[in-house]
Amino acid sequence: MGSIIVEKSVLQGEVEISGAKNSALPILAAVLLTDEEIVLHKIPVLSDVETMIDILRTAGKNVVFERDTGTVKVSGPILHTHVPYELVRKMRASFNVLGPIAVMMGESSTPLPGGCAIGVRPVDFHIEGLKKLGFDVNYDHGEILARRGNKSEDVTVYLPFPSVGATEHLMSVAAVLPGTTVIENAAMEPEIGDLQSLLNEMGADISGAGTSRILIKGVKRLHGCEHTIIPDRIEAGTYVIGILATGGEGIVRNVRTDHLDALWAALEKAGAVVKKEENFVEIKSWNKWRGCDIDVLPYPGFPTDLQPQIIVYLSLAQGTSMVTENVFKTRFAHVGELVRMGANMKIKENTVIINGVEKLQGTTVMGTDLRATAALVIAGFAAEGETEVTQVEHIFRGYENVIEKFSKLGGKIRYVPGGVPEI
Repeated sequence: MGSIIVEKSVLQGEVEISGAKNSALPILAAVLLTDEEIVLHKIPVLSDVETMIDILRTAGKNVVFERDTGTVKVSGPILHTHVPYELVRKMRASFNVLGPIAVMMGESSTPLPGGCAIGVRPVDFHIEGLKKLGFDVNYDHGEILARRGNKSEDVTVYLPFPSVGATEHLMSVAAVLPGTTVIENAAMEPEIGDLQSLLNEMGADISGAGTSRILIKGVKRLHGCEHTIIPDRIEAGTYVIGILATGGEGIVRNVRTDHLDALWAALEKAGAVVKKEENFVEIKSWNKWRGCDIDVLPYPGFPTDLQPQIIVYLSLAQGTSMVTENVFKTRFAHVGELVRMGANMKIKENTVIINGVEKLQGTTVMGTDLRATAALVIAGFAAEGETEVTQVEHIFRGYENVIEKFSKLGGKIRYVPGGVPEI
C-alpha cells in the first residue's frame, strides 16, 4: 500500500462536497430491482463505488459510469445470482445485493462481506429480517444462500439495533414483496431517506424514512427513473473538522447543513464559529478551543464516522474531553497512533478521555480504516514537522479527490504510491 506525506498546514478557503458514498452504495444495490434503465447523478468516484459497479456487472447488468460528470446508467436483466468473494471481501455494503437478486431471481448467494477493521459488524439483523420476509436463508462454508419464499401479507420486522445496512436492505426487498411491511426501530440516517426517494421514484410505496418506523406497501414491479444523490455529510464534516483543527477558516459547499446538527452543536460547544446556510457552512476557529464531551450515537446523534476526526480536534483543545462510542464500541485503533504523535488520551471501556496538548508532532503512523486514516491526515496537518500516514488505501474508499481537495485548501500533502489506489 502507499503512503500520504503531510506537512504542517493551515487549511483555509473553499471546498466542494461530493455525492454521499453511504447513499450511492445502497442505491446501486437497489437498482437490481428493475430491468429498466436507472440514471444516477452525483455518484462519487471512489473505490467502494467501483466495487459495487463491478458487482452489478458480474450480476449481468449493463453499467456505464461517466466519471467526469458522476453519472451512472444501469440497465438490463440479472443474469447471474452468485457474487464472488474477491468483490464481496472489499466492503460490507456488498451484502445488500443478496436480497434484491434473490427477490428478482428466486435465489442468490454471496460470501460474508469484508470492509474496514472497525470492530465486529455481523449481518445477523439482515438475515433475521430476510427470514421474516419469507426467505429461506442458510450459511454453508462461508457462503450465505437466500431463497425467496412466501411472505405473509403483513409483517413487522423489529431491529434490535437501528442498523443502517439492515434497514436499507430490508426496505429495498420489501418494496416488491406482497402485502405491508413495517420496520420498527429503523435507522434514521439521511441516506435512508435518499434510498426511499429513489425507490419511490421507481414506483415503490414507502413512507417513514427519517423516523424509527418505516412503512412499505409492496408493489408488483419497479421501473426506471432518474435520481440525484444527496451530498456526503461525512465528507463535509471531515473537511470542517480539518479546517478547524489547523486553526483555519473556510467555506464548505454543497452540504445539507441540517444533516449535521450534532456536529455543529459539538463544535459550537468547543468554541468554533459556525455559520450555517441551506447548502453551505462557513467556519472559523479561535486560536484555542475548549474541550467538550461527546456521545457517539445513531442518527440524529453524533456520527460514528466522524468520531476519529473529532478526537483529533479535541486532542488540541484546552481542558479535558470525553468521547463515548456507542455504535462501534471498539472503534479506537486511531487513538494509539495519535498518542504516538504526542496526544494525551487513554481508552476506558468505550470512552476516550482526552487531555488537550499544545501541539502534536509529526511521525509515521498507520491508517487502520477509512475514517481513522482521514483523521490521521488531519492530525498531520496540525502537527509540527512531517507526518507519514501508511496503509492509506482505505481513504480512497470514501473521499473523492481527497489529495486535490486538501491541496486546494492549502494543505501540504502528497501521495506516494506503494501499489495503485483502487480507483
